[in-house]
Amino acid sequence: MGTISFCASLLLATLFLHLCFQQEVEAQPGPFINNRLRNAFNVIQAFKRRIQSDPKNYTGTWVGNNVCKYKGFTCAVVPDLKKLAVIGVSFNGALFGGFNNRLPLNGFIDRLEDLVFFHANSNNFTGTVPRGTARHRFFYELDLSNNKLTGGFPNETLGATNLTFLDLRFNSFNATVPPKVFNLDVDLLFLNNNNFQQRLPANLGSTPAHYLTFANNKFVGSIPRSIRQARNTLYEVLFLGNRLSGCLPYEIGFLKQATVFDVSSNILTGPIPNSFACLGKLEYLSLASNQFYGRVPEAVCRLRNLERFSAANNYFSRIGPTCRALITKKILDVRGNCIPGLPNQKTAAQCAAFFSIPRTCPRLRTLRIIPCRRSLWSSKYQWLYRCRLGRECH
Repeated sequence: MGTISFCASLLLATLFLHLCFQQEVEAQPGPFINNRLRNAFNVIQAFKRRIQSDPKNYTGTWVGNNVCKYKGFTCAVVPDLKKLAVIGVSFNGALFGGFNNRLPLNGFIDRLEDLVFFHANSNNFTGTVPRGTARHRFFYELDLSNNKLTGGFPNETLGATNLTFLDLRFNSFNATVPPKVFNLDVDLLFLNNNNFQQRLPANLGSTPAHYLTFANNKFVGSIPRSIRQARNTLYEVLFLGNRLSGCLPYEIGFLKQATVFDVSSNILTGPIPNSFACLGKLEYLSLASNQFYGRVPEAVCRLRNLERFSAANNYFSRIGPTCRALITKKILDVRGNCIPGLPNQKTAAQCAAFFSIPRTCPRLRTLRIIPCRRSLWSSKYQWLYRCRLGRECH
C-alpha cells in the first residue's frame, strides 16, 4: 500500500533530473576534459584506497581517467557551469567494507561538489554525514540506510535545503531529532530503526513529507496535535515500535490523504477518536499491541478503502456488526482483546485487572468530534438558528 505511488514519485523525480541535467554516458579518454572531472577522479581514487571489501567488484572498474564509466557513478552536464561532472553515486547493496571496520564518508561525499543524489544503502559506512555536504547546490537525494553510522542526528543535513529524499533508516544514530528536521522541504523522511530517544517534536506536523517513518526507536510521550497541519500532504506515517503513551489526538482525523497509519507496539491508550471516520483514503490501519479500550469503532470499519485493520492485543470490549463482517472477510484482526463471545481473547482475569484501574483521556470531548462532518452540522444549526428568528424556515 502506497508502494505504487511512492515508486511513481521517484520515477517522476528521476525524469525531472534527466531533463535538467543533460545525461552523458561517455567522457573523452586521455586527459581530463575539465577540472570537475579531475577533482572527481582524485576524490574517487582516495576513497578507493579506503575500501578493503568489495564483493561486487565496483572498484575494479575505477581505472583510468574516464570516471563517467566507473561503476556506481553518474555523469551529466551541470546546468550552471555547462560542464560534464559527476552528479550521482549509486552504491545501493554494494556491501563495501573498510579497513579495521571503518569506512568514513568524509573526504568523499563532501568533496563531490556537483552531487544531485547519493544512494548508498546496505554498506558498512561509519561515522556520520561530514561537514560540507550541505553546500552541494543541486543535492536532492540522500540515502544512507542500513549502514553503521553513529552519533547524534546528522545536523549537516539540516543545511541541505534542496533535499527531497532523506533516508537514515537502520543505523545507530541516537540522542534527539532536532525540530528543524520537520522544516525540511522533503517528500520522504525515514528515521526508523535507530536509537532516537525523546518526545516527538511539537512541530512534527510542519513537515511537507508524504512518507514519514519513526518506527523502532525510543520515542516517548504523545503524538503531537500539530499532526493535523500535514492534512494535505501526509500519505503514510509509521510510529510503531516505540514507547509512545497517552491517548490519540482527534487531530489525526484531519489526515485526509493518509493511506497508511501504524501506531502498533506502543503503550497508547484510550478509546479511538471518532475523527478516524474522516480517514477516507486509509488502506492500512494498525492499532495493535497497545492499551486501547472501548468499542472497536464502526466508523473505521465502514471506510471504503480499508484493506487491513489490526486492533489485536488491546482491551477493546465491544464490537458492532460492520466490524464483525470485516472479521469474517479477514480484514479486521481483534485477537487478544476483551470482546465477549469471540475466540482468542484475553482471560477474564486479565481484562478485570485492566478495567479495575480508572482511565480517562484529556480533552475527552474532542474524541467525539468528526471534523469532516462538522461543517455540515454547523450549517444545519445555523439554519435552525435563523429559523427560530423567523427567517428562512421555508
